[in-house]
Amino acid sequence: MTQPALSLIPSDNHAGLLRMLYLIREVEEEIARRYPEGKMRCPTHLSIGQEGVPAVMSVLLNQQDLAVSTHRSHAHYLAKGGDLTAMLAEIYGRVGGCSGGRGGSMHLIDERVGFKGSTAIVGNTIPIGVGLGLALKMQQAESQVAVVYLGDGAIEEGAFYEAANFAVVQKLPVLFVCENNLYSVYSSLQVRQPQDRKIAELAAALGLKSAAGDGNDLPGCYATIAPLLAQVRAGQGPALVELATYRWREHCGPHYDNDLGYRSENEFLQWRARDPLSLFEQRLQQEGQWRMEDCLKLRVEVQLQVQQAFADAESQPYPASTEAYTQVYRENLNG
Repeated sequence: MTQPALSLIPSDNHAGLLRMLYLIREVEEEIARRYPEGKMRCPTHLSIGQEGVPAVMSVLLNQQDLAVSTHRSHAHYLAKGGDLTAMLAEIYGRVGGCSGGRGGSMHLIDERVGFKGSTAIVGNTIPIGVGLGLALKMQQAESQVAVVYLGDGAIEEGAFYEAANFAVVQKLPVLFVCENNLYSVYSSLQVRQPQDRKIAELAAALGLKSAAGDGNDLPGCYATIAPLLAQVRAGQGPALVELATYRWREHCGPHYDNDLGYRSENEFLQWRARDPLSLFEQRLQQEGQWRMEDCLKLRVEVQLQVQQAFADAESQPYPASTEAYTQVYRENLNG
């Protein structure tokens, strides 16, 4: 199979893509390393192996765009410009967390950059994201889009069908980004959905513009997402893009879980060989865009950034008990 050309991605995006790949990988690997210390008391869902899609979205979206995410939201939050230290402080339950230390890993928000929140409930942010699209249309916010990140499992929720139908009927500026990693917890796609059904084709039947691509190959991923996103921005109605990818670690937690038997070691190794980070590094070096030492220098910079962010997050105090019931209702919010 011919590889999509690296030239499909504008060269001035290469550094940003590589930095985002490194950032997501480094922070999540460090979360996995530190999690057994017992200081992060919330469940955490890692997206190691799935960095390609959010990295591409990071160079296609702008601060004025809006986004909502799932329980596996670290990468989406960072890709939208979320604050790294605030994210880590939230996971540690500290006062400087992006949700005030109340929500933990699955409830991240940063309205400053248009990241409107994530949730633990599968499919729960889909109608919220469509509501954001409706608000943009009502406000006549030209060229702004609302992005709804979802997994293949959310396609099985009624909320998806209702929200997608509403988005199509109202011609809303919404892009559904489906990261298909083949599994919902321990259940494979084969036991949850008809084997001859493709998510992108299902979306097209609902009236959504749709396309499917390889989430681990960044040029191909970029070439799949960019045209659909441009159509949504141009007011041509909602779209769904399905990107194939694969999570390396367990559904929830820092460990590997191939010993459980719901997926094979051979399958895991085949997908790991298609690591989006390594593949992009190789393409940049093979085509003379970057040298190995340039990549290493950038990665060390990101590693230092991540270590400093962990130190800053852990140095913060826990919220006072008196804060437990503040910011619960709208009238409690500042501003």
